Amino acid sequence: MWSGPRNISTAMMRAFENRPDTVVMDEPFYAAYLRDTGLDHPMREAILADQENHWEKVVALCTSPLSDGVTLSYQKHMSHHMLDHYELDWLPQLRHCFLLRDPARVLMSYEKKRERPTLNDIGLEQQVNLYKRICSQATVAPMVIDSADFLQQPRAYLEQLCAYIDVPFSTRMLSWPAGKRDSDGIWAAHWYNRVWLSTEFEAPRTAPITLAPHLRAVYEKAKPLYDFLYAKRVQIG
Repeated sequence: MWSGPRNISTAMMRAFENRPDTVVMDEPFYAAYLRDTGLDHPMREAILADQENHWEKVVALCTSPLSDGVTLSYQKHMSHHMLDHYELDWLPQLRHCFLLRDPARVLMSYEKKRERPTLNDIGLEQQVNLYKRICSQATVAPMVIDSADFLQQPRAYLEQLCAYIDVPFSTRMLSWPAGKRDSDGIWAAHWYNRVWLSTEFEAPRTAPITLAPHLRAVYEKAKPLYDFLYAKRVQIG
């Protein structure tokens, strides 16, 4: 699942983790991304100490055989974590889905947690590049889901997603127990407060969008990228 930040990717991870046949991975390239960029993110040192730092080893983890009793690996990836020098020849081994959100809402939400987000921070350019790369390698085009569409009909979209990845839909994906998970990245204490309180997918946000002037320039660059992928999204009903 290729997403940008401040989307429903963690709630989606909860839905899949609630399946008895699935193991989840929470942003496995995050520490490698921080190590290789030198960026100062919240909890940087704790993340570097807790998670594998070398991208080649992360790839090995993402493509390793599944444990007994597990038939599905749900990997929650932030697209901006994939730096230009990371090799991508492993991608055909996985089935891919792209999760979108209106960049105006992403920027409004992101700024509450980390000041002055940039285009690179929200991952849309990287999502477009990954989408094109995967399309060039795969016989089946990646699935694209817009979170606003999804939250109107979670069950219908989950059924479609399960069909795409060739697994049976489970009603257990529609709700989950509140609270922390051992599978949550160590950064969850900073970012996951709403997810920890959640027990199901929430209704889509409808509050008016108000972008500060310094975010408008980022939005103007992000909007065409979003529109490119939005045109390829799955539509139900």
